[in-house]
Order: sequence, then C-alpha cells, then structure tokens
Amino acid sequence: MTDNAPAAPGTTAPYDAVVLAGGAARRLGGADKPGLRVGGRPLLDRVLAACVGAATTVVVAGPRPTARPVRWAREDPPGGGPVAALDAGLRLTTAEHAVVLSADLPFLETATLERLLTVLGDTGADGALLTDADGRDQPLVAAYRTAALRRALAALATGHDGLTGLPLRRLTGALDLTRVPDPLASFDCDTWDDIAAARARIREHGHVLDEWISAVKDELGIDLDVDTGVLLDLARDAAHGVARPAAPLTTFLVGYAAAQAKGGPEAVAEAARKATALALRWEEESSEGDAAPDAG
Repeated sequence: MTDNAPAAPGTTAPYDAVVLAGGAARRLGGADKPGLRVGGRPLLDRVLAACVGAATTVVVAGPRPTARPVRWAREDPPGGGPVAALDAGLRLTTAEHAVVLSADLPFLETATLERLLTVLGDTGADGALLTDADGRDQPLVAAYRTAALRRALAALATGHDGLTGLPLRRLTGALDLTRVPDPLASFDCDTWDDIAAARARIREHGHVLDEWISAVKDELGIDLDVDTGVLLDLARDAAHGVARPAAPLTTFLVGYAAAQAKGGPEAVAEAARKATALALRWEEESSEGDAAPDAG
C-alpha cells in the first residue's frame, strides 16, 4: 500500500492542517486573539494540540512561539482575508486531505477532526464541516479534499482578479459539502463574552481535571496518556493510609520511577500498582498496631 492509497471506509486518511491565525479581531478591540489564554493555554496552542496528527501543520500569520513546531505562511498582502489566507496556507500542503481551522476554537479535539475526516472519506464530498448551535456552517472547522479546494480557489482568483477581500461563502458555495452538527467543538471566541464563557466552562466540575492535565502536559512538553484514575486512587490511598502530604510526593515518585525506566503508560501503571500495594500494607500495619493488646 502506498502513502497515497485511499483510507478504508470508517478510517481517517493522512492529512495536513491549515490554521488561519491572522485576523484583525475587531470585536475584541484588536487584541491578539490567538494569544489569548483559555485554561492557561493560548487559543492557538489549543487548536494546534487538536491537529497534532497532521503530517504538516501550516499557520497563516506572523510567526510566534508555539507549543509545537509548525510551518508559517502569509497571504499577500497581509490582512487580505480568509480566502487569501487559506490559499497561502494550502500552497505548503501536500496531502490529499486538509483540515482548515480558525485559531480561536477552545474546545476543538483530535477526535473531532478524525470524525470530520472519516465523514469526508465515507461520503465522497468535497468537504465536511461543522455546524454550530444555531445550525450555521463553520467553514473554518472543516476537512476538505485539497484538490477540490485548489480548483475552487483558482476559479475564484481568475473570476475576481485575485482572492483579496473575498468572503469564505464565495469559496464554500462552489463546493459539495456535508455537514456535521457539533455545538461545542464549533464554538469560537469572537468577543470577550465568548472568552469569559470558555474560561468558565473549563472550570466546571466535569471538565476541569482533563483540562488541567492537558495544560500541564503542554507546559512540560509531555506527550503521554496515562490512566489518571489509577494515579488518583494511589493519591487517595497514600493520603489515607500514610499521611496527607504523602499523596503528592508519592505520585511524583511514581512518575520519576517510570521516567527512569524509560517507559510509557505501562511503566506508570506498574509503578502506581507497586506504590498502591505499599500504601495498603502501610495502612494494614497501622490498623494491626491499633488493635494489638497492651503489653504487660
């Protein structure tokens, strides 16, 4: 099988990513929107984390520090609008499929992109895009066939003496698109109220732990998926069976031991298992001591 062979039904094909991050953010008073933080991470880095599976990731904007390496592109002239920016980014891609994303999507996940790519492959359409809570198309949260995009962009450029200033609907109107409803992943941050809502949501009880772990891994440059339930159970057993300060110190030592073993999730799980057994033995000894009869 060659690299360019089509993916089997229900699987995702190799893809590139184009992230548009050069808008003026007028509704935010001209703030640096891609650099605004939600959950301690810049919006741009949150989007880049979602498309980590891309063979090539192109960000169309002026270069800036990012959590992972990307290629940079710029429309000519800068500020020429989303169609011109998309064209500039697409020129640096080679895959048959590309996800096209804005840089202000705080709740985008890798699974969302995989779903879009799977739908794209299964339907045979030119693109698969998300729709928001009001049913509106979100063409900057989408997966496209790059050949179809290039044809449509070339036709627009010929018919309008270039792409500068053209709205996205002129491009998407020329494509055969299928739609995938997803109110959360399609949520974008256009206003300060949107930023506040995103910041509030990630602190809700059902999301805060996953958000925090993701933020810490990004901050430390760690790409490791572990069973957080195992570590939380270990922390509980250490705190209950030994002493409360034992919880964070024990989980640190487990991570250190796994790193020394140069292992992945399995090494963490094994170290946690041993430490949990020790904490339980410690608790049992304490209970036996309490129950022992007085000497003499």
